[in-house]
Amino acid sequence: MTMTTTVLDPSVVIEDPVLVVDDDVQRPDPEVPQRARRRTFTAKYKLEVLAAYEAASGGEKGAVLRREGLYSSHVVEWRRARDVGALAGLTKPRGRPARDRQQERITELEAEKRRLEQELAKARFVVDVQAKLHAYAGDRGLSSLLFEPVQ
Repeated sequence: MTMTTTVLDPSVVIEDPVLVVDDDVQRPDPEVPQRARRRTFTAKYKLEVLAAYEAASGGEKGAVLRREGLYSSHVVEWRRARDVGALAGLTKPRGRPARDRQQERITELEAEKRRLEQELAKARFVVDVQAKLHAYAGDRGLSSLLFEPVQ
């Protein structure tokens, strides 16, 4: 029985540990990639794909799906949503509605009008009280007291 032993030659240095000796093919990176994220599609994109899919003839429909990277189940779901009217509601932008500057100006002017009406009511009340006081003082002969400063 013969036995052979292999000795590792330390003078041979491997430049790239991923490469195997006499192998020019790059091996894939063994690191785990990031977790895949779910794709999201806008309502506009869905409607465009549905239009292209429905306009295509029988053999070209698969080409549309391959080109877009979609499955037939996407088309089925999107068609149902469109028929119900759900995609029409998604075309509006999300979030707060845009500010209507004209409506804001109307609101400001209405608030200012209410404030001025209150001031006018106060002024009319003061004038009314002064008129009554003047009439009262005139009847009693005390009108000179109304216009003299009190010390």
